[in-house]
Amino acid sequence: MHRPRRILVAGSSGSGKSTLARKASDRLGLPYTETDSLYHGPGWTVRESFVADVDDFTSGEAWVMEWQGSAVRQLMIDRAEVMLWLDLPTWRKMLQVTRRTLRRRLARVELWAGNTEPPLLAILTERDHIIRWAWRTRHEYDPWLERLCVERPGFVVRLRSHAQADAWLASHSSR
Repeated sequence: MHRPRRILVAGSSGSGKSTLARKASDRLGLPYTETDSLYHGPGWTVRESFVADVDDFTSGEAWVMEWQGSAVRQLMIDRAEVMLWLDLPTWRKMLQVTRRTLRRRLARVELWAGNTEPPLLAILTERDHIIRWAWRTRHEYDPWLERLCVERPGFVVRLRSHAQADAWLASHSSR
């Protein structure tokens, strides 16, 4: 079986893109960088080098990365061999993003460039709080991904559960 060497992981916020990307990196022995680490600067600003950093990383022969960032979306598609689409039920994504946000906030986990999750009450006041963002954008990329399924048969692997994702990894891994 062909083992892809340039893999994108797609899905809405909270679907588990980073977790799956890390697993793919580990099991397939491919370099991984978290897209958010290239995107977010101090104070949640966008890093000026974001596009150049993604361009540099994806110009390599092998890599795994989450598919996000409108400025680099097409560049990533053009360079990837396969896209793993985590298309989980909404309840599952919302449960995951809520648990992750609570864990990060309560433990004061440092994310990218010194940023941390905002206070929990911010969910009530900030339109772009990650939990509200996840709900509002939960279907935003579906039309793109569905179109890619038609335009590039075999490029998008639609995974509707973590078990399906693990099975795909197992079938492409020698570990």
